Amino acid sequence: MSQFGDLMGGFATVLSPEMLLFAVIGVTLGTLVGVLPGIGPAVTIALLLPVTYGFESPIPAFIMFAGIYYGAMYGGSTTSILLNTPGESASVATAIEGHEMAKRGHARAALATAAIGSFVAALISTGLLALVAEPVGRLAVSFRATDYFALMILALVTVTALVGSSLVRGLISLLLGVTIGFIGLDGISGQPRLTFDSPVLFNGIDEVLLIIGLFAIGETLYVLVKGRTRPGQVTPLEPVRGGFMWLSRDQWRRSWGPWIRGAGFGFPFGVLPSGGAELPTFLSYSWEKNRSRGKQEFGKGAIEGVAGPEAANNASFSGVLVPLLTLGLPTSATAAVMLAAFKIFNLQPGPQLFEENSDLVWALIASLFVGNVMLLALNLPLIRLWVKVLEIPRPVLYAGILVFATLGIYSVSGTVTDILIAYGIGVLGFLMRQFDFPIAPTILGAILGPELENQFRRALNVGNGDLTVFVTRPLSLAILLLAAAALLLPYAPRIVARLRGKDPEEAKKLAFADED
Repeated sequence: MSQFGDLMGGFATVLSPEMLLFAVIGVTLGTLVGVLPGIGPAVTIALLLPVTYGFESPIPAFIMFAGIYYGAMYGGSTTSILLNTPGESASVATAIEGHEMAKRGHARAALATAAIGSFVAALISTGLLALVAEPVGRLAVSFRATDYFALMILALVTVTALVGSSLVRGLISLLLGVTIGFIGLDGISGQPRLTFDSPVLFNGIDEVLLIIGLFAIGETLYVLVKGRTRPGQVTPLEPVRGGFMWLSRDQWRRSWGPWIRGAGFGFPFGVLPSGGAELPTFLSYSWEKNRSRGKQEFGKGAIEGVAGPEAANNASFSGVLVPLLTLGLPTSATAAVMLAAFKIFNLQPGPQLFEENSDLVWALIASLFVGNVMLLALNLPLIRLWVKVLEIPRPVLYAGILVFATLGIYSVSGTVTDILIAYGIGVLGFLMRQFDFPIAPTILGAILGPELENQFRRALNVGNGDLTVFVTRPLSLAILLLAAAALLLPYAPRIVARLRGKDPEEAKKLAFADED
């Protein structure tokens, strides 16, 4: 009953006119950036971080950020279905069947099952978040330094192993991020590290500069250099037919099961450090393709192939909030950006957050319910507006991103030096994208690296310098073994293929060969 009372208090906060305004801004802006290919929630939240420096309370900022995250997922389905251009990797599965449905004259049905599925999954997963977040937070109070160190290793290693096309590239990106996190004065000895005797770097590289540089500036330079500045061919919407909310009775019958199963895939994989929503969306797609009654339509526009992955995509965000709020561990790039937002307000997500800032936590959870109702009310009636957004000239759009990023940095620091640092990081981000190095491990490494070092030192102090302290506690040992298993996971298909006497090169296609 205590959790229910706290949640009702969160609704009382969110339903005030001021907070509802921030929720509307968040979901509208999120849908807008989701519709635009190449711009995701991480970029948008990164660009808005400097704006939040002037907020007196963190609550409206996080209500807006949550709306941006959910809205971007809704908007990403529009781009995937009508343009066959997924804005994020988590929308690839939706594009496979959604665009085929649009070409067959069922664009509205594809958009409707994506929007309603996202809404259903959000209600289920947010309800689960409200149930499990506080108990997990209480459990985390008993964690020791070795446990936190092992959890951070697990988060870093798992995200690195599951994101990107190469484990080696992922590890290089992770080490680069950890190295950036170590720049500045050592917290104990006060000795400068990697500063090159420059006083500008004594305080380290601000996380906002790093995030804006890698995401906003780096992505913009990459798109411009690649010449991806011309809008693609948008599949036109067919005339409105019969049915409730653009779905016929048969389409409703075929969609509700994938919605529920998609939520079942998305939430637990969001809780685990699995690198974001890519894995649960493809697992949902694979399940529906192999088990659904309409599997013969897959590849030609099966509605189950849109309903399931979109539900999994949306449900994963609520799962991501569990480790973020209770342990301070981001398990995706966007969660890492939100962790940086917590630090702007001098808040440390973790076990104490529910006690010291319970009003923020429950207002954030309540805003997820409210925001998804807003999104369902906005997306289907305004679909023609979002289609028009797809026609915005890309040079104008990306030039605006660079201008906004520059003004945002200067408004916070007031120095040209920070702008130069951000653009230098942007060039680094461009080179990483150019040579297919994932960005997420760099962000996570830079944010978690200093805290990883602190927990490592604390554990060694408790163990009197004995490194075996990390393996003598069963929980720490189990988590470290999971991290080691995660490193081997990308090679598992090849190992299994060798054991079965098959060609290892063919094993690369085992996981999702049917989707190609």
